[in-house]
Amino acid sequence: MFNYKLHFASLLIAVIFVLLTINHKMKIKILGLLLLLCLCACVSKKEILYLQDADENATGPIVYQNPTIQPNDILKITVESIVPEASIPYNKNVAQGVVTQNLQLLQLEGYLVSTNNTIMFPVLGEISTAGLTSKQLESNIKERLENGGHLKGTNVSVRLLNAKVTVLGEVNKPGTYSFTETSITVFQALGLAGDLTINGQREDILLIREIDGKRTISHIDLTTTKWFDSDSYYIKPNDVLVVNPNIKQVKSSGIIGDTSTVLGVASLIISITILLTR
Repeated sequence: MFNYKLHFASLLIAVIFVLLTINHKMKIKILGLLLLLCLCACVSKKEILYLQDADENATGPIVYQNPTIQPNDILKITVESIVPEASIPYNKNVAQGVVTQNLQLLQLEGYLVSTNNTIMFPVLGEISTAGLTSKQLESNIKERLENGGHLKGTNVSVRLLNAKVTVLGEVNKPGTYSFTETSITVFQALGLAGDLTINGQREDILLIREIDGKRTISHIDLTTTKWFDSDSYYIKPNDVLVVNPNIKQVKSSGIIGDTSTVLGVASLIISITILLTR
């Protein structure tokens, strides 16, 4: 690991030695060069701190979202009624007395939404999920069961089994993460990925979203709270967050990079100056 304190101390000693041995004009040039190198390595606090206007928007209403069901979603649908035995034909594996706890097995046994936004449901046949939320699909199935004379006193539960978000770029643990909540926030998604690195660009996080066959790209500024009331605050299943590198990290691919590189270059300049002024 780079020892900044030791390197800075040796650099400081070299600077003092040079300043004692060169003329006034050369001193000004050396100090100006060192100042320029230090400024190149600096990053403003405004580029690092989250929610800098938090005090101005400390309170506000929370509007929870229930995303619509999308193709390739895997649903767990449970049907209950006043007579438990009567609801068995409408539940997968219940007739065999199978109780599955493993999430991957649950996904294999769930209802896969087709690219046409339909599922094949026992007895009822094909059911459309287009434009429906989980709650709306529950009401739809319950209505068809009761109005069709199949069951009475019906309770239907619909749960998404494969909700996931992908976080890429300048985060500590990029990858795809599953979640079981109905919805999570952007901050929770970034938390799953271990938060942004110091080199992540906080002022322009990209949110890629595909809903009902349409792809949208939104820009999120984590340094403010202005986006809290937007549709981007809550993550929807299959969202992708992209954290691009900040200017400092982009510059590091050039000749002068991070602090260690700056100090190394400065030490080299001081050493050459000492040799030339002897």
